[in-house]
Amino acid sequence: MAQVSINTEQGEWGLSTDAGERARLLQSPCVDTAPKSEGEASSGDLGRGTTSTLGAVFIVVNACLGAGLLNFPAAFSTAGGVAAGVALQMAMLVFIISGLVILAYCSQASNERTYQEVVWAVCGKLTGVLCEVAIATYTFGTCIAFLIIIGDQQDKIIAVMAKEPEGAGGSPWYTDRKFTISLTAFLFILPLSIPREIGFQKYASFLSVVGTWYVTAIIIIKYIWPDKEMTPGDILTRPASWIAVFNAMPTICFGFQCHVSSVPVFNSMRRPEVRTWGGVVTAAMVIALAVYMGTGICGFLTFGAAVDPDVLLSYPSEDMAVAVARAFIILSVLTSYPILHFCGRAVVEGLWLRYQGTPVEEDVGRERRRRVLQTLVWFLLTLLLALFIPDIGKVISVIGGLAACFIFVFPGLCLIQAKLSEMEEVKPVRVRDGLTDQTPLPYSWWALVSYGVLLVTLGAFIFGQTTANAIFVDLLA
Repeated sequence: MAQVSINTEQGEWGLSTDAGERARLLQSPCVDTAPKSEGEASSGDLGRGTTSTLGAVFIVVNACLGAGLLNFPAAFSTAGGVAAGVALQMAMLVFIISGLVILAYCSQASNERTYQEVVWAVCGKLTGVLCEVAIATYTFGTCIAFLIIIGDQQDKIIAVMAKEPEGAGGSPWYTDRKFTISLTAFLFILPLSIPREIGFQKYASFLSVVGTWYVTAIIIIKYIWPDKEMTPGDILTRPASWIAVFNAMPTICFGFQCHVSSVPVFNSMRRPEVRTWGGVVTAAMVIALAVYMGTGICGFLTFGAAVDPDVLLSYPSEDMAVAVARAFIILSVLTSYPILHFCGRAVVEGLWLRYQGTPVEEDVGRERRRRVLQTLVWFLLTLLLALFIPDIGKVISVIGGLAACFIFVFPGLCLIQAKLSEMEEVKPVRVRDGLTDQTPLPYSWWALVSYGVLLVTLGAFIFGQTTANAIFVDLLA
């Protein structure tokens, strides 16, 4: 594919020349450092990756799948049944895959290696800052959801160990939900969040994949061979209104959102080509779709409209197979929180240094103090909110709207700006009357620009509708 130079004026922004540093997942671009030299800006100097095509499929699947699948049965219920839920996922899959391909194209055209760097380079400073703020807010909300998930699963496990129904009066103080969440967070999550590096990513990835597949398998098995005490509620067959269908979108966006981490994965491939990447993300999204559909359909048909926002809470506490699934989810979340916190902290660090105008190389001495302070503030705020917002559905309804921005809005803006940059490079041609004119733009150019406008419009609508619904229905109800 032809390389298109996008917003590469020297001095508009400085970026780190350390490829290893910049290849970190969601690492925020360094600020006010020396501009790229001509050799450093070339795509050949960015270095060849080591990830195979099959390995890239696995990484994208792992980035996509996660604790968000626990909310999919409730999303099917919100959408109005199996048919509406399946149709909604299939329709959104086209936009999800196209957004991933657009980001790879813009990454290759701009020679940038992370999501926010691509947005900065292609769309400019203002959009880049908005993107970084959105990433920080999204990771902050996801960390809150993770702590709520820990509390949900611990309640069920403690109820089995204490041999008493969860929520029973007169329980010992050490089984209180707020105490168990706080204790787990301080003992495990905080120590893992303070270090500068996150070398345990590979272990977290393994736990997440195993836990996700096990949860899906258990939900499917429990639907085929249900326990006698599990009785489904009403099985909806059609949506109550078209707004109800849109209310299910935050969960789907939250579940399929892997776009922020997709750009580093694309650049880590041995052959980072857009066509190859299209096959990678298509295969990965089909696998993720099968997992989410299996969980959503079977979980919804097992409990009907009575399904809990966290589907594992709908199963009896005494079920040992489900108890193992809860343990897997807790382990996965315990190791995923520090990674999400690292991503958000990196973005906040970049915004802070850019605001201060301080080069990274001159600020090493104060980095540790600032990192510890940022970590403590982030950790305490997420913990406090998780203790007083016990419903994971309310959190996902808020951050799901932001996920729609990463899937629709920013890729759409990048596509529009990339095609406009191509238009600026079209050379004028001489006509007979002595005037100059430009080469007519092909229909494909207009089609791609129109598609970018569609992505931005659709994403803005989903974000506005779901956010307004989350504020006025879920949070203020």
